[in-house]
Amino acid sequence: MPEVAVSQCYDVEVFERIKETIEQKHVELLHLQFVDIEGILKQVTITVDQLEDAVEGKIMFDGSSIKGFSPINKSDLYLLPDLNTFAVLPWTVEEGYAEARFLCSVINPDGTLFEGDPRNVLKKTIERAAEKGFTISVGPELEFFLFKTDVNGNPTTQLQDNGGYFEPSPKDLGERVRLEIYRALKAMGFTIEASHHEVAEGQHEINFKYADALSSADHATTYKWVVKTIASKYGLHATFMPKPVFGINGSGMHVNMSLFKDGENAFFDPSDENQLSETAYQFIAGLLANVKSFAAVTNPLVNSYKRLVPGYEAPCYIAWSASNRSALIRIPAKRGLATRVELRCPDPSANPYLAFAVIAAAGLDGIEKGLQAPAPIDEDIFHMTEERRAELGIENLPSSLGAAIEEFENGTIGRKTLGDHVFSEYVAMKKAEWDSYRTAVHAWEIEHYQAKF
Repeated sequence: MPEVAVSQCYDVEVFERIKETIEQKHVELLHLQFVDIEGILKQVTITVDQLEDAVEGKIMFDGSSIKGFSPINKSDLYLLPDLNTFAVLPWTVEEGYAEARFLCSVINPDGTLFEGDPRNVLKKTIERAAEKGFTISVGPELEFFLFKTDVNGNPTTQLQDNGGYFEPSPKDLGERVRLEIYRALKAMGFTIEASHHEVAEGQHEINFKYADALSSADHATTYKWVVKTIASKYGLHATFMPKPVFGINGSGMHVNMSLFKDGENAFFDPSDENQLSETAYQFIAGLLANVKSFAAVTNPLVNSYKRLVPGYEAPCYIAWSASNRSALIRIPAKRGLATRVELRCPDPSANPYLAFAVIAAAGLDGIEKGLQAPAPIDEDIFHMTEERRAELGIENLPSSLGAAIEEFENGTIGRKTLGDHVFSEYVAMKKAEWDSYRTAVHAWEIEHYQAKF
């Protein structure tokens, strides 16, 4: 058994409250959850009798079986639960029985943090900000689609409703599903701020309150899991695929981020024309300078770049504005403690831990280098001519995963933020994905070329 160097630093009072809840709710099984490099949730399930061993980091798993983690000759890894993520799973509760979960960090046999764990990657960026006196606050907005399933429970291409933006029932057939998702998330400790039908048919969004960067990534990961779990109970498939249907809007994960220092919002300056501080402008400049280099993380799929096209509200062009929703970055109207920068290109297929890490790192890069933000663009960029965009110096985001990977490899923000292990594994994984897509023969090609040529 390892001598775990980091496992004893937990709040005893929190642990005692957890034990009380376990007893009151008759919890029998505990799911120790973590994510792989792609952000896919994994779990090891133990009995409640092993709780003490779990919080001491003594639950081992085979890291070589997790994509991008560790080689077979160094496969032993351990899970270290974050007590703040404990939650009873409301859909498991019945008379005299329940299940609960912890989100975990992955540690090496010697107790050090495993460098391949995305949660640990984000922790390093949080520490980098803390060295400058900053706390990172994040509020993501994750959209999703609901599709009907077939008799075997497999997803079909049939959307669950044909409702539109903010439409209520009877048009919004997903209202009942969202209500159950809301109840489940609330029972698990979320503060839900809004729930509504999105612009596209079958598309939905439920917003939860912002939090510190690590908690927010934990929430985003949990949210995706809960949405899929509850949808399946209604015979539906929830997908966070960015562009599942051609011709309608795709799903985004707008990321609202701000920095706090000594309890004050470091982005707010009431004396500025836009009520933004020099720190905020430098943060914006850092995002604009680095976005091409981190798009492979915030928009990680071949399918991601079918969302980032003109005509569907998703940003394609690198610019910022205090209010313009056609810009890559906008500043929502609220000021004071609510002042924040909204990056609009990320999509919900991204690994939240890695996405928040590279976004924050890019902004910090702007602060460290004292970068100056260009003038804001308040015109509708979507309807500009190519000549006008060139005149204003507005560049494009990468147009494909292949282009994004190339920018990622050639840039500095990726390796610096993710570390050598995750960077190398991520690049290899995404290159293989792009090559598989690039060399495949698709239905579109057969339809357009087979008879003609």
